[in-house]
Amino acid sequence: MNFLRGVMGGQSAGPQHTEAETIQKLCDRVASSTLLDDRRNAVRALKSLSKKYRLEVGSQAMEHLTRVLQTDRSDSEIIGYALDTLYNIISNDEEEVEENSTRQSEDLGSQFTEIFIKQQENVTLLLSLLEEFDFHVRWPGVKLLTSLLKHLGPQVQQIILVSPMGVSRLMDLLADSREVIRNDGVLLLQALTRSNGAIQKIVAFENAFERLLDIITEEGNSDGGIVVEDCLILLQNLLKNNNSNQNFFKEGSYIQRMKPWFEVGEENSGWSAQKVTNLHLMLQLVRVLVSPTNPPGATSSCQKAMFQCGLLQQLCTILMATGVPADILTETINTVSEVIRGCQVNQDYFASVNAPSNPPRPAIVVLLMSMVNERQPFVLRCAVLYCFQCFLYKNQKGQGEIVSTLLPSTIDATGNSVSAGQLLCGGLFSTDSLSNWCAAVALAHALQENSTQKEQLLRVQLATSIGNPPVSLLQQCTNILSQGSKIQTRVGLLMLLCTWLSNCPIAVTHFLHNSANVPFLTGQIAENLGEEEQLVQGLCALLLGISIYFNDNSLESYMKEKLKQLIEKRIGKENFIEKLGFISKHELYSRASQKPQPNFPSPECMIFDHEFTKLVKELEGVITKAIYKSSEEDKKEEEVKKTLEQHDSIVTHYKNMIREQDLQLEELKQQISTLKCQNEQLQTAVTQQASQIQQHKDQYNLLKVQLGKDSPHHGSSNGGAQVNGIPPEEISRLRAEVEELKSNQELLRSQLAEKDSLIENLKSSQTSLDTNEATASARDSEQIAELKQELATLKSQLNSKSMEITKLQTEKQELLQKIEAFSQSVPVPGESETVVAAKATDVEGRLSALLQETKELKNEIKALSEERTAIKEQLDSSNSTIVILQNEKNQLEVNITDSKKEQDDLLVLLADQDQKILSLKHKLKELGHPDEEEDELESIDQDDEDDEDEVANSQGDN
Repeated sequence: MNFLRGVMGGQSAGPQHTEAETIQKLCDRVASSTLLDDRRNAVRALKSLSKKYRLEVGSQAMEHLTRVLQTDRSDSEIIGYALDTLYNIISNDEEEVEENSTRQSEDLGSQFTEIFIKQQENVTLLLSLLEEFDFHVRWPGVKLLTSLLKHLGPQVQQIILVSPMGVSRLMDLLADSREVIRNDGVLLLQALTRSNGAIQKIVAFENAFERLLDIITEEGNSDGGIVVEDCLILLQNLLKNNNSNQNFFKEGSYIQRMKPWFEVGEENSGWSAQKVTNLHLMLQLVRVLVSPTNPPGATSSCQKAMFQCGLLQQLCTILMATGVPADILTETINTVSEVIRGCQVNQDYFASVNAPSNPPRPAIVVLLMSMVNERQPFVLRCAVLYCFQCFLYKNQKGQGEIVSTLLPSTIDATGNSVSAGQLLCGGLFSTDSLSNWCAAVALAHALQENSTQKEQLLRVQLATSIGNPPVSLLQQCTNILSQGSKIQTRVGLLMLLCTWLSNCPIAVTHFLHNSANVPFLTGQIAENLGEEEQLVQGLCALLLGISIYFNDNSLESYMKEKLKQLIEKRIGKENFIEKLGFISKHELYSRASQKPQPNFPSPECMIFDHEFTKLVKELEGVITKAIYKSSEEDKKEEEVKKTLEQHDSIVTHYKNMIREQDLQLEELKQQISTLKCQNEQLQTAVTQQASQIQQHKDQYNLLKVQLGKDSPHHGSSNGGAQVNGIPPEEISRLRAEVEELKSNQELLRSQLAEKDSLIENLKSSQTSLDTNEATASARDSEQIAELKQELATLKSQLNSKSMEITKLQTEKQELLQKIEAFSQSVPVPGESETVVAAKATDVEGRLSALLQETKELKNEIKALSEERTAIKEQLDSSNSTIVILQNEKNQLEVNITDSKKEQDDLLVLLADQDQKILSLKHKLKELGHPDEEEDELESIDQDDEDDEDEVANSQGDN
């Protein structure tokens, strides 16, 4: 510390000799006194001298003060005095700086901070003291740590980061009931979280968002005081350029809690300076969450959340309110711009917002009026342009609505309302060069990456003067360009034309159709003009290059090859490429390419647009290649393009074919399920038919028995009323049952016919599917073939069964007819019995055979169903195996991730242990212990290293 004595050696106004001796005596009392009261009084005296004699007190007393913090922790009064003394010698009071006005005084704080944190234990001790609830200990501790962070922030941050529970102890300050400690705790966390992502994440996960938002709400939101401002600055530190914290903020539903910040009353007059500052910081905080530099996914999710909770609607209310300060209105426009940028839902809502005027006007129209009004502030016009650009960014629907306001069919003939397109045209051709530039850039954004609107804009006709025919918008732009207007106007028109003609061969043809355009461009490029005109020359070269690269050779006089020859003769290829390079070499080009927001210090600097710089970067190389290409290379390139287009069409064709096959496969699956249902229905019908046959067989047996019993006794006497003992009602019933059997048979035949047609469709679909699906296995093909064969056999058996049933029914009918005829004549008992018995035996045999065949048929149908079920089970088994393997893979990945996390935790613990062992060694050396204890510690350290290796090896094995 002796080197600090020379810092103020050149100053004549140093402390007197008596004060230096007093400080030395006080330091001796602090170091040697055994009574606590003596040490306390000495520290109090040092505190009173520390502000005036910072150098002497700091250089002599700092070591004694830190020892007091270690040894006298039980006495809060002496701890408070020591902390106040350290704060006085480390902090740079503004009054002292103003009085001395020397840089040496400012450097003292940094030098003493470096001495204090050289022993990291001092910072750890200070963190532990912050756990004390006593006001006289906690408050000076917070101030001292804040001062240390202000002087040497990164070094102190690293010490706190490796200190166990260091950040958590500081987070407890936000919950302190004493406002002064809570407020200074916010300032401490501001300094702690500045430019340190790791600490920012820890603070965020220590519930900082919840506590800070509660404080802002308690203080009155935007109407609050300086505390709200400090909390907002801390929130910005936590969220800016920290994707993890932004995601945590969104998922914690904290965006919804921002909505009350922007609830302003109807009376917006008399805003305090603090309210303006608070609201400005709140708007900036919203922009942090939806900044274009954030990852697209994170920005999109925040934009959707802001729309769903009504935050966007609240911002639009401020946008259309009256009496809002100009800087707040400008920042609100910028905030709304980034909330809607690239989000279709938010862009659609913004398009529907109307200003509270009579009659109501769309907010877009009201904003464009401000943009083309040269009396409006420059920053406000830039903000409106940015808002319009964000509204059209990736919004083809909005682009179409803007362009449609310029088309003849949609223009309001009454002139009662002004459209966005009319305002843009008015600004494009006004006398204000800034309005020209803004309108040209805004119109270019309406055409960005939208070839349809580029073609639609070719239809726009303008009436330049009474009596003259209207001219196209494209022609009017080239006319103004050739009139030699201001550079800003010409740059804006050239950017619009380049955007319009790029990737639009039809627009290129319209541009080249005017015979004056190409000579004008070549004349501008070929001239040797000053530095101010070099940018215009570069843009003219870019426009001519676009006319060559996107030329479809539809105009014979301005084909690609002829334009190249024209450049070579009048300009020279090398000169042309050099002029083209003037654009990207311009000093304002790189500035515009950094951020989408048009942020310029003055109107004269508004030269380039962000989206146009991307277009230049994209086209500069291809235009250079196109200029040096020969006609043969152009033909080859066109052939390659055609080949690629054919290849793309083939790929598309096969994609569609695969999609159709997938649909056919789904249809076949549905047909198979339908066939299964129909098969079950047919089995049920066969079962019913078998039961009916059995019933008829039983009735026939009953008829035979009755005929055998009754024919000898009642054959002649009852012939008129009965037939062989069977009443006429029974015969009628039998006939009705036979008719029902016929109808059932016909129904069965129709069902079999439907089944045959479905089977034929399945065969044809399966055949086409087998042809297109190369992945079908041979085993599945064999099974399908066997199923087809079995189905054919089943169909033939069913047909033979149907024929036999029909034959049996015919024979039964004949038998009934013979019985009826027999009843009308005098029977011969022996002969009729013989004939009837023979017939009955024959029918019975046929019925038995038919039942047997029906039974076999059912068994075959059942076997066929089982085979289909087996095939389906095999397919399900394969799918389940794939799912199981995928689950096992996911489980393995989770286990690997857990193992890595455990290994990282072990390494952190081992690093802490090494740090503790190192500090222990230093202390032992200072205490002068013998070498044996050092050897013992080294052996302990070696054992710890061996344990660390074993843990690492076990983690690696896992």
